[in-house]
Amino acid sequence: MENNPSQEGAAAGESAPHIEKHDAAEGSCYRVLGVWTAAALTVRPVWEELTASLKNVTRGGPGAEALWDLRQIEQLDYLGAQVLWNHWGRQWPAHIEMEAAQRAVLDRVAQFSVDRPAVPRPGFKEAFLSLGKGLLDVFDHAADLLVLVGRLLLNLIKLARKPSDGPWRDLSGHLYHIGATALPITALVGFLIGVVLAYLISQQLKQFGADAFIVNILGISLIRELGPVLAAILIAGRSGSAITAQIGVMRVTEELDAMRVMGIAHSYRLVMPRAMALAVVMPLISVWTTVAALIGGMLAADLAMGITPSFFISALPAAVDAANLTLATAKSVVFGVLIALIGCHFGLRVKPNTESLGQGTTASVVTSITVVILVDALFAVLFKSIGV
Repeated sequence: MENNPSQEGAAAGESAPHIEKHDAAEGSCYRVLGVWTAAALTVRPVWEELTASLKNVTRGGPGAEALWDLRQIEQLDYLGAQVLWNHWGRQWPAHIEMEAAQRAVLDRVAQFSVDRPAVPRPGFKEAFLSLGKGLLDVFDHAADLLVLVGRLLLNLIKLARKPSDGPWRDLSGHLYHIGATALPITALVGFLIGVVLAYLISQQLKQFGADAFIVNILGISLIRELGPVLAAILIAGRSGSAITAQIGVMRVTEELDAMRVMGIAHSYRLVMPRAMALAVVMPLISVWTTVAALIGGMLAADLAMGITPSFFISALPAAVDAANLTLATAKSVVFGVLIALIGCHFGLRVKPNTESLGQGTTASVVTSITVVILVDALFAVLFKSIGV
């Protein structure tokens, strides 16, 4: 039988903790022997053997005839005393013999050992209360977001009355960081989506000899739906999280409090420039992503089905009505404003600690993407007969 090296080391220097039972006329006697310390008890084979032996030992509760003799323990620390105390059911045996030092250790363990309250199983009441709490949280977020929209409208009126005092420098910076720096990644993703979509569509159209209809399918799907939604999801994950993180860091570093003391409105200097920038940038990024996707689909159609780029470009205006582009542009403006408002909303709700900052950023991205998809579905239902 192969011995554990750590067990051999423990056995060589000190005996393993164990309990011996002796039966006498007066009753059973349990002698606690060995070293009951953390160093000995944390050896896995020793702990497993001791646990198995404890299951076969009768616990000595009040009134029990068993005698517990602890005088032959070589060493006893708080971990060993806790093991014995738990085995006794967190109460003293009726008959026990021990040294004064052992009594002090066990008294200390008994003093600070508190029974854990039983965790009630969740029932209908708990589920109902949890649902109510979730609904209240949703209403709270919706109310704050509605207030943010109202302040944005008032700030736009204020800007229209006095444009010279507008935060134009902030707006130009957001236009660059949100728009220009996002062009490479949106073009790459759009191109790849177009290639994948064209290859999948070509496999189905070949079965019916309807190769030319790939222009109609790609045009409608990319210009009307996938282009704006894909661009909005990328911007929500890229810029929406950045907006929440920027404002959240300002909360952690107390810059928002400093702005309030100086009389600078958060909605005017933080929310409005970002909302305006995304309202301007999102339609442009949407068109950019759609064009990249159409180029990828056009090249894939040429390779997979022999549809030349010249035929694709000439057939696209006839296949896709101009109203689809108008609808896509309008959706992109709405997506941009919603992403900015949600990012600012969660950023302003960040508490002055890093944990809240991470949670707010995650919630901002998830909420933005969810809202974008829901609003796109709403647009699809309301304008289903336009441009088709």
